[in-house]
Amino acid sequence: MGQAPVLWMSAKSSLDDTAPIRGGVPICWPWFGPGRTKDLAPAHGFARVATWQFDGAAASDDAIEGTWTLTSDRATDPAFPHSYKATYRASFGAELELTLIIENTGDEEFSFEEALHTYLAVGDIHQTSVSGLDGVSYLDKAPGGGPDQVQEGDILCTGETDRVYQSAGPVTVLDVAGGRRITITTGGAANTVVWNPWVAKAAAMPDYGDDEWSGMICIEGANALDNAVVLPPGGSHTMTYHVSVESL
Repeated sequence: MGQAPVLWMSAKSSLDDTAPIRGGVPICWPWFGPGRTKDLAPAHGFARVATWQFDGAAASDDAIEGTWTLTSDRATDPAFPHSYKATYRASFGAELELTLIIENTGDEEFSFEEALHTYLAVGDIHQTSVSGLDGVSYLDKAPGGGPDQVQEGDILCTGETDRVYQSAGPVTVLDVAGGRRITITTGGAANTVVWNPWVAKAAAMPDYGDDEWSGMICIEGANALDNAVVLPPGGSHTMTYHVSVESL
């Protein structure tokens, strides 16, 4: 009890359904960013801005789990004209467990990208490091970056950071200023995305306080770009994202 929030949300986030919430865990699906064709909108897919159906919650001795669903009857797009069912489960307790299940309910194969775009709160990004990806290749999407980069040691954000790693962890965020260690483990994911907008990009975003960038980092579980999932008719794919926290 009395601990600082682990999930971060911008104080300027829109809460009136006019834009995605800037924080929490946006569900990126069925494409990531502008998609593999680099021209799809909305960014990160329509599931992030769709109204999911709440199917109920169940409580146990140590957690509460909620379930939401989204189907092709409720949300679709010309760029993804397929029959599907998406199920999202969130279990809240001493630890956080998120599960995203995608089912192909049609009679044609389809492919998709996905990410659980988790915003984590940290005391100070300048005193934060990310371990677990040493030696892993990544695509650097920040200005001046490019493909085929290789991580050396821990990740230390010193400017705009936007990287898609060819590994799904486990990953540990050492939050020195916050006095805690946050560990992320995933299942069914091929990529880890690390993101912080830094000064200029945060200032250009209307739903982002100019000084808020220093108190957050995104660590995302994903299947993106060349790691898109191919799902046959009747097939399903499950991705999980697990967060645990311990004091330093």
